[in-house]
Amino acid sequence: MENNKESKGVFSNLKQDLPASVVVFFVAVPLCLGIALASGAPLFSGIISGIIGGIIVAALSNSSLGVSGPAAGLAVIVFNSISSLGAFEVFLMAVVLAGVLQIIMGALKGGLIGYYFPSSVIKGMLTGIGIIIFLKQIPHALGYDADYEGDLAFNQVDGENTFSELINMLDYISPGAVIVSLISLTVLLTWEVYLSKKHKIFKLIQGPFVVVALGIAYQKITEIYFPGLTLQPLHLVSVPVADSFSSFTNQFTLPDFSAIANSKVWIVAFTIAVVASLETLLSVEATDKLDPNKGVTNTNRELFAQGAGNIISGLIGGLPITQVIVRSSANIQSGGRTKASAILHGLLLLICVALIPFVLNMIPLAVLACILFVVGFKLAKPSLFKQMYKLGWAQFAPFLVTILGIVFTDLLKGIGIGMFVSLIFLLRNSYKNSHFFNKEVNEQKGERKVKLTLAEEVTFMNKGSILKSLNRVQEGTDLTIDMSKSISIDYDVLEIIDNYKNTSEGKGIKVKLINRGELETADY
Repeated sequence: MENNKESKGVFSNLKQDLPASVVVFFVAVPLCLGIALASGAPLFSGIISGIIGGIIVAALSNSSLGVSGPAAGLAVIVFNSISSLGAFEVFLMAVVLAGVLQIIMGALKGGLIGYYFPSSVIKGMLTGIGIIIFLKQIPHALGYDADYEGDLAFNQVDGENTFSELINMLDYISPGAVIVSLISLTVLLTWEVYLSKKHKIFKLIQGPFVVVALGIAYQKITEIYFPGLTLQPLHLVSVPVADSFSSFTNQFTLPDFSAIANSKVWIVAFTIAVVASLETLLSVEATDKLDPNKGVTNTNRELFAQGAGNIISGLIGGLPITQVIVRSSANIQSGGRTKASAILHGLLLLICVALIPFVLNMIPLAVLACILFVVGFKLAKPSLFKQMYKLGWAQFAPFLVTILGIVFTDLLKGIGIGMFVSLIFLLRNSYKNSHFFNKEVNEQKGERKVKLTLAEEVTFMNKGSILKSLNRVQEGTDLTIDMSKSISIDYDVLEIIDNYKNTSEGKGIKVKLINRGELETADY
């Protein structure tokens, strides 16, 4: 059943959606800036895509809780594309074309791909991202900000990797950042575990909002009284500040429309469309699983919404957009109910960047790291490992491999590895469950009867197991092959049965076939 909450009114749950939007806003600001930095694009381009992802994409999508914006998984593609195309304006043309391609994919029902990701892999993806978020934020919490915010890849642009960064940061610990982190974690945990259960006001005012306010207050107090503990600008949010309305509007960039005839632009556009769509569909599946109301997003409409968002983002100087699980999970964990939380977070981005960027630039990155600690821990709860293990290896192995793949490579590679392992278990189960082998022996009468009953669906992948069973039939046996329950039998399997029937008489084996009505072949 598709989400139908929007029919009740997008802003019908403002009491829950507004606080959630504030949390998502605080999470989104450093991620938008960090991904733009890693992409080799103007910092403001990341903010633009965050605004468009919040306002435009959320309005067009029917995902109640998904939040869209620039994605870390595209950072390397964007960086290489800008370099190969020679100009950011030319790259923007590729973003516009990618949006057009996504709309076409949606119209062609390409969103169906999203339904083919196994639950074990999706849960592994969520857990893996949770672990990565937690590990990646430790350096930021201690005041080492060499790697950009939002990086989900094992190998980092600063030359380190996820684990070597944890060792390297020990030489760059900032006392101010440590103090801010300790205060923030104490407040967040107290809010989460104790205060939020005591009074409604503590649910309306979210803990992340309080710690951001405390972080700004810390910065102002230490500037006056304890200059040695004041955080340096590199440890703070760094939003571009415009000194006038014209300088603000000048930060928007138009694409180079003449580049539409450039074949390289079309190659980049196709690459962005495919990767962005895949990341979006993965995020949609994961967000729907986290949704407490178990809504089901229309994936084809989601591709249309993402395409429209990328067209507008490219037209005004923004990065490519996808639905992103970090912001979506923060939205869910903060109590978001409808798409209003995503739309409001986009409006907050626009208003704050346009009117009070200097306030945003007083927010310590250590505070935001602590907010993401909570998001990461909730995604990777230890109890989930126990739950998946109890389901058996067919579920636990793809789950675990997906986690390890994401932690030690990146999101898409980790998903690919998990899918491969899941496919192995699928083939294994298909091999085992293609038929039922029943043997009856009457020693007094000297009768030996065997019945082989085929399953409803029998494919070429079942050839090996069926042939193995047929080869186990001994001489002097009456063999019945029952195909009456089968809806579909691959020609390869029919061929094996036909060949076996023709050669079995020489082995003293009598074969009786129970056929499938209109599917009965001439040989039978």
